[in-house]
Formats: sequence, C-alpha cells, structure tokens
Amino acid sequence: MAADENLRDPKHVPGGYRCAVVTAITVILGFSFLFLRSWAFELPGEWTVSGALAALLLLVSIVCQLFSLWRSLQIRDEIAAEYAVTLRWFLASIVLLLISLVTAALSYSNLLPF
Repeated sequence: MAADENLRDPKHVPGGYRCAVVTAITVILGFSFLFLRSWAFELPGEWTVSGALAALLLLVSIVCQLFSLWRSLQIRDEIAAEYAVTLRWFLASIVLLLISLVTAALSYSNLLPF
C-alpha cells in the first residue's frame, strides 16, 4: 500500500527511478574513465591544444558525473525537485562528454586548426 501511495505522490520519486539513474551514471562514468585512460595516457604522439581541450572537457564532465552520483545517493534525492536537479547535473555532464568526444575525434583526425 505504501508503494501505491508513493506513486501518486508527486513530491516523491518512485523507488526504481533512483536505482536506474545511479546505474546510468556509473555506466557513463566507467566509459569516461576508460576513454580518459586511452586518450590521455595510451595514444602516441605529441599533445595539441585541441587534444588538451578535449581532455580538460572530459575531466570537467567526470567531475560533474561524480557530483551527480553523489547527489543521487543522498536520501533527499527521493524528493522530486531534488531528483530533477540531479538529472540536470547528469544531463550537463553528458553534454560535456559528447563535446569532449567530438573535440577528441576532430583533434585526432587533425581537422581542428589548433
């Protein structure tokens, strides 16, 4: 009965939503760490400005992902408004990750002038 009440209460997030967002954050975080390892430590050659920019954007994305994960593990994240803020942080980290990946790809193919 308490679960049914929680579904109807717009101020609280249903139970499975928090688990799903924690899983999504950890999957993206794992990918980000693996890409950082391969981009920053395993690729041969000299660093370029665009390569360093891609690595910096990736690091900022990782920090945002870690912050999102920390927020999602807080008890207060069961409140819908707090959960929405956590999702916005996670979305921002994904956008930064995508910008970083595009920058890295363009840098690796020497399509960026810097």
